[in-house]
Amino acid sequence: MRKRPVSVAGACLALAVLTACGRFESHPEPAGTAIPSEVPSKPTYTTAKAVVQAMGQAGLDCETVRSRDYDGSSTADCVATVDGVKVENEISVFDPDVVSKTEIGTSIESRRTGAYAQTLVAAGNWYIRVMDPPSAPAVAKALHAVVVDAKGKGAKTPKYPLPHISSTPTYKKVDALADDVAASVGCFQRQTASTGSIKCETGKLGSGTTNCAVLTLHPTHARRDAALREAIKYRGVPAELVTAGNWTVNLCDTTLGAKVARDLGGVVVAYDGR
Repeated sequence: MRKRPVSVAGACLALAVLTACGRFESHPEPAGTAIPSEVPSKPTYTTAKAVVQAMGQAGLDCETVRSRDYDGSSTADCVATVDGVKVENEISVFDPDVVSKTEIGTSIESRRTGAYAQTLVAAGNWYIRVMDPPSAPAVAKALHAVVVDAKGKGAKTPKYPLPHISSTPTYKKVDALADDVAASVGCFQRQTASTGSIKCETGKLGSGTTNCAVLTLHPTHARRDAALREAIKYRGVPAELVTAGNWTVNLCDTTLGAKVARDLGGVVVAYDGR
């Protein structure tokens, strides 16, 4: 029986079908930003909960506050104690079968730049936003990862140095600090964060002119100063804090700094956002 010749059109059709089925299809990385070269390719994790577990196995217990798994990613927020400081960590893990390396790289780049530039710890298919940047090296060490520092316009620290900060007064409990702030400018609707800080409203209840304040105690002066520099480093974002001893009061109402400093025996640390 004679074999029928295959037409050029038929051959092209067969090739097209095979290609559509993925036999010859390549999967190039979509356009985006590459993961920074210093980020190691391992370790990798399947879920954010696995990262929390790995931190615990390394001696850095991190209590999960919330977690959620999505199609292609997994997230969790947990709080660890690093050098006596309670630090919140926002964990993001990506499924490499769904999210490409350039998509992860683009996400990292967007987080470490801009007005609210963030400090990250990253490796493999995941990264963590460490809310207290001085704690990032300890988190990176525990997970065999690297610190990806904030960069760019939004991460530049103002050129002027911190003012002289008195070593007194100090507080043993943040509630006592809140009571003194309340006596000065008001501190109601208090909420205690997972990190131990208190967020409250200044002004008078029912006045219609209230605003927020965040009150924090720090284990060392170095930690206090690092928190101050973190708060005033963002271009375009004004900041007004009062500090002394082992505490800081971050005021959303930038007109209250002088009064709180006078009443509590502190000093104002301010930045106009330029």
